[in-house]
Amino acid sequence: MRASCVCTKRTAMDQFEKSYGNGPTMQVARWVAGLGYRDLPERTKAVTRLAILDTVGCGVYGYVTPWTQAMFKWVQAGGARGRARSWNTVPSSLRAADAALVNGVSAHAFELDDYHNAKLHPGAVVIPAALALAEELNASGEKLLTAIAAGYEVMIRSSLALEPSAARLRGWHLTGACGPYGAAAACAVLLGLDVEKTAWALGLAGTQGAGLWAFNADGAMSKRLHAGKAAHSGVLAAELAAGGFSGPTQIYEFGDGGFLKAFSDKSDVAPLTRDLGKTWHMDNVSIKPYSCCGSTHAYIDAALEIRKRLGNQWDASRPVRVGMSKVVDVQCGFDYKPSTALNAQMSLRYCLAAALTDGQALPQQFTDERMHDRELVNLAAKLELEPDPALDKLYPVHFSAWVAAKVDNNWMRVDVLDPTGSIASPVDFNGVVRKFKSNSPELPVDRIADVTANMEKHTARELIDCFAAREQQRAVA
Repeated sequence: MRASCVCTKRTAMDQFEKSYGNGPTMQVARWVAGLGYRDLPERTKAVTRLAILDTVGCGVYGYVTPWTQAMFKWVQAGGARGRARSWNTVPSSLRAADAALVNGVSAHAFELDDYHNAKLHPGAVVIPAALALAEELNASGEKLLTAIAAGYEVMIRSSLALEPSAARLRGWHLTGACGPYGAAAACAVLLGLDVEKTAWALGLAGTQGAGLWAFNADGAMSKRLHAGKAAHSGVLAAELAAGGFSGPTQIYEFGDGGFLKAFSDKSDVAPLTRDLGKTWHMDNVSIKPYSCCGSTHAYIDAALEIRKRLGNQWDASRPVRVGMSKVVDVQCGFDYKPSTALNAQMSLRYCLAAALTDGQALPQQFTDERMHDRELVNLAAKLELEPDPALDKLYPVHFSAWVAAKVDNNWMRVDVLDPTGSIASPVDFNGVVRKFKSNSPELPVDRIADVTANMEKHTARELIDCFAAREQQRAVA
């Protein structure tokens, strides 16, 4: 009997592989479908808890922004009801996909959310999608952690397979392009999809991937949309697949319209599956200490060190030179003209001017008053940006930078290989708690941190209840 069962299973597997093949999409699907909490290394579990706390902290802070408010109103106008909530603590009963959309926009609302050197923001996509669906399903904490870890890994590997710098130079915002894969993978775990339906979910996610860097033309809100829409797309993809809606099972590798060929001229399928389940790229996620583009963070570190050495009062007449890689120059090296917060957050010139003058690059540096300050605008214009091929060789494996200031007849130069918040200079759990408290002191942050630190003993609903408790206290008051 046992031999017969083994034979039957082998025959079914042979038939499955005959029908779908064993290409990279199916390999990823098989890994996602078979992943369990027991498979996560302790380091990865810790990183996942840290990512949850950081992302929800960014999300509740970002809710007050006009772009998140506009998205929430749009979702409410749709009238669809569900069992998921937004993180703003205002009572809401949303479909999981809609909650993921709002919370994704909110998490990415003010450039505080985590990033990976694959040039994307996984937290603002994967965690809103996973938390929304986990709340709707009342999934366990272990299942939630497993789903988020899967989502981060698939999203990051999807970008690495594109060769991130090449895809970025074609104009893709990789958070939007690769995010649906991560969100779909996380939701596939929560829904318990089999290999076939997980592959469908990935295919349906990939065909929704988008996100163009044209927001830099005028600092438009669309960058915030990319994270939320990717989260929404991933929930939609997984739920459709669960209901029998098929997606392409060769979404990555297919020659005509497959993801890798369509999005990059230098794609390589190998990073998608190499050491899958052994090497966890999510362990190298960076936590942001500054409220601006991650590619500017090493420059801010260098500027703050120069400011420290020369004294806290910056001399705006002092010449400053800045080394630039090609990608960072295209992405952040544009001439600064005051307009929107996003425009300033993406401008290396403005971020450096603020760091040198104020000694920081936090939300208060991105108010209308500060962004229009004539002294900062003039200093931003005076910075000398120089192409440096040495930085091209390092980027994006290392988000490296150097800044030099003229002192008498010499140049004081500070080089930074990896910025604060990266794996080389990490922000720990307590650091994220402090970040959360500084941005949202009115919230019960210690309680939220305790639930997150012990996520295996709690559910997504219990975590979101921590935000609702504040609303209940307000109602009583």
